[in-house]
Amino acid sequence: MTAAESPADAAPVSPPGRDREPRVWKFIGTSLWGLALFGAMFAGQLTVVLWFLVSSGEPIDTSVMTTLLSNGRIISLSVIMGLPAILIVLWIATRFSRTPFADYLALHWPSWKMLAVGVAALVALMVVWEVISRVAGRESSPGFMMDVLKTARADGALWLLVIAFCVVAPITEEFFARGFLYRGWSETFLRPAGAILLSSAVWTMMHLQYNWFFLAQVFSIGLLFGYLRYRSNSTWLTVILHGLNNLAATIQTIWLANNS
Repeated sequence: MTAAESPADAAPVSPPGRDREPRVWKFIGTSLWGLALFGAMFAGQLTVVLWFLVSSGEPIDTSVMTTLLSNGRIISLSVIMGLPAILIVLWIATRFSRTPFADYLALHWPSWKMLAVGVAALVALMVVWEVISRVAGRESSPGFMMDVLKTARADGALWLLVIAFCVVAPITEEFFARGFLYRGWSETFLRPAGAILLSSAVWTMMHLQYNWFFLAQVFSIGLLFGYLRYRSNSTWLTVILHGLNNLAATIQTIWLANNS
C-alpha cells in the first residue's frame, strides 16, 4: 500500500444504517403531506357523493347538490369512505419517514388519569359554551346537524350516522390533525404551542359548514385536544374524547329534534 492509499486518506465510511435512521417530516414536509392527506380524504368523500349523483340520473344543478350534501345517509357514507383514503396516505408518509406508523402518530393508550382529566376538561369546556349559547340566545345545535339527522332517520340510517360521526370521523380527523400535523410541526420552529394553534386552525377549517359561533367552539375544542395530545403523548386520547363529544352532540340533536 502506497502513502496515497493509506487508511488516513480513505473516504470516511458512514455508520451502518445511518441513511435509514427514522426521521420526522418538518414544517414544509408536514404541510405538503397535509395537503395530500386532505386531498385524499376529500376524494374519498366526494366519490360517494358522485356515485349517488350519477345513480340518481338527475341533471347536476345547485338544488340537487344541496339535497345530496344534506342527506344523512350520503354524508355518513362519505365520512366513512374518507377514512381508508387518509389511512393509505398516512401509511405512505410514515413509511417514507422510516418511523413505525403507531409511533409517528403517537397511537399509545392513555393512562386512566389522563382520560379522566380529559373528560373533565371537555365537560367543563362544553358547559361554558352552553352557557354562552344560552346567554347569546343561539341554538345549542347547528341547523346543518339537524337536517342531516332528520334525513338519516327518514332513511333508516340513524345507526350509520352514529358510526360515521362518533367513531369514523374522530379517527380520521385526529389521526390527521393531532396525529400527523402536530407531530411534524411541533418539532420545528413552531414548537408544541405553535403546532397546537396551527393544527387547531386547520381542523377548524375542515368544519366550514358551520357558522362563526360553532367554528369558535370547534377551535377551542381543538386547542384543548392539542394540549392533551402534548401532555399525554397519546392521539388515542383525543380520538376517544372527540368521539364522546360527537356522541353528546348527536344525542343532543336527537333530543332537540324530538322536542321541536
